[in-house]
Amino acid sequence: MLKENVSLEGKTVLVTGAAGFIGANLVRRLLSEVKDIRVVGIDSITDYYDVNIKYERLREIEALAAGGTRPDGAVAPGCCCAAGGADARPDGAAAPGCCCAAGANVAAAGAASDCAEVSAAGGAAACPDGGQTGAAARWRFVRGSIAEREIVERVFGEERPAVVVNLAAQAGVRYSITNPDSYIESNIIGFYNILEACRHHAVEHLVYASSSSVYGSNAKVPYSTEDKVDNPVSLYAATKKSNELMAHAYSKLYDIPSTGLRFFTVYGPAGRPDMAYFGFTDKLRAGETIRIFNYGNCRRDFTYIDDIVEGVVRVMRHAPERKTGEDGLPVPPYKVYNIGNSNPENLLDFVTILQEELVAAGVLPEDYDFEAHKELVPMQPGDVPVTFADTAPLEEDFGFRPDTSLREGLRRFARWYASYFGTQTAVPKD
Repeated sequence: MLKENVSLEGKTVLVTGAAGFIGANLVRRLLSEVKDIRVVGIDSITDYYDVNIKYERLREIEALAAGGTRPDGAVAPGCCCAAGGADARPDGAAAPGCCCAAGANVAAAGAASDCAEVSAAGGAAACPDGGQTGAAARWRFVRGSIAEREIVERVFGEERPAVVVNLAAQAGVRYSITNPDSYIESNIIGFYNILEACRHHAVEHLVYASSSSVYGSNAKVPYSTEDKVDNPVSLYAATKKSNELMAHAYSKLYDIPSTGLRFFTVYGPAGRPDMAYFGFTDKLRAGETIRIFNYGNCRRDFTYIDDIVEGVVRVMRHAPERKTGEDGLPVPPYKVYNIGNSNPENLLDFVTILQEELVAAGVLPEDYDFEAHKELVPMQPGDVPVTFADTAPLEEDFGFRPDTSLREGLRRFARWYASYFGTQTAVPKD
């Protein structure tokens, strides 16, 4: 097992995509467990899916950074963007230069803030006395796209992050078929901007999100990071493979320690509404029909969000080391790992478990007619029949292997969904 060579304590960590599913959970974990850490988040908060969930995640982060939430659910004292605070405008938007613009007022108003303009003084949005206390000392949020190089450069220049975790990306396989521009902008140009910033502002470790989609329709399973991945079946997959190649080049040319993480079908509470488990739940609750692709003959390596975050945090603490190869030439400080559950589930079994947990959580009534709300349809373009992660290298190097069962993960999702959207029947007690 590898020894830690990067300390997070007392460091500044930059997390892009901080309002996203994985990003927000990672930020909360870091703020909760790492001593004297400062986390800077960037997110453009696009409307690819419901922005209210993104704002909810950011409110939770803001409250955590400030020391908790008040009983009324408002952001706790210490956040300069708390309701009625000095930085709030009457319309509920954050004032220009306020970079914790995810506070309660912003979410309520739905207005866009001017957070592309980060604090002119450098650092987080300042409290009226000009100091950084409470939430401002631990957490800074910048609303903006990593595809805008000026924003990225300014944040790096002001914050000097020791570790960068790039999770910002346009996600979704099918969406890439009809909206290719957003993938090039965020996943290619945005990642290039991050690499350039890491080049000019020395970082101890760059960790970035890749995807199981890079494996395409490879027949060999489980998928290994040693496998060739030269035949992507979607533009999304192609952009993620491009990220790995770009990171390798920058590691070799500029000695930037980088680690790519190929995530496998991440799910859990407050997740992405475009994912099957969330979308199915919305449709079933609304009495609509769910479409199960490839007639249900698909298998997915579902990975619970807490397992993903645990893997990311462990990887953050060990940067690939600079070595010399057998030929006497330097070996780039570069690694790629799979993070998956290594237990692919049949899609029909997945739907059955989801239904059972939705009933148990009170989201759906016990007499719900599931068969009347299911339709088996052909495979969609860009999809693959199976995903299956070989996580042996992750286990060997970091002593960790995701192990949350699908039933336990979907149970936690169903209970969150019931608490967030409401129930149709009484929720049973344990």
